[in-house]
Amino acid sequence: MAAGMAMLLSLILAFAAPVPPAMQDHQRDQDQAWAARHEGRILPLKEIERRVVPTMPGAQYIGVDFDPGSGVYTFKFLRNGAVIWVDVDGRSGQVIGRMGK
Repeated sequence: MAAGMAMLLSLILAFAAPVPPAMQDHQRDQDQAWAARHEGRILPLKEIERRVVPTMPGAQYIGVDFDPGSGVYTFKFLRNGAVIWVDVDGRSGQVIGRMGK
């Protein structure tokens, strides 16, 4: 019985632990991107991915970040060990910048 209570207490404490700030920021970005999409201020991410990913042949798509202040998505790719960042206007889906090779 005591072992079961100790396990239950450890589970409660594990889930009550504060969320790390980096995870909070990521969740906030996701929430803001969802709200902007829902309000029609930006295009759906899947639509932008369909436009951008094919323009990067030979590169591995490794993720995307969203800046709610500017409405810009930053796509990250990996090619030959180098990271390439592609900035895309979330409203139009147009590439507005690129860094890396």
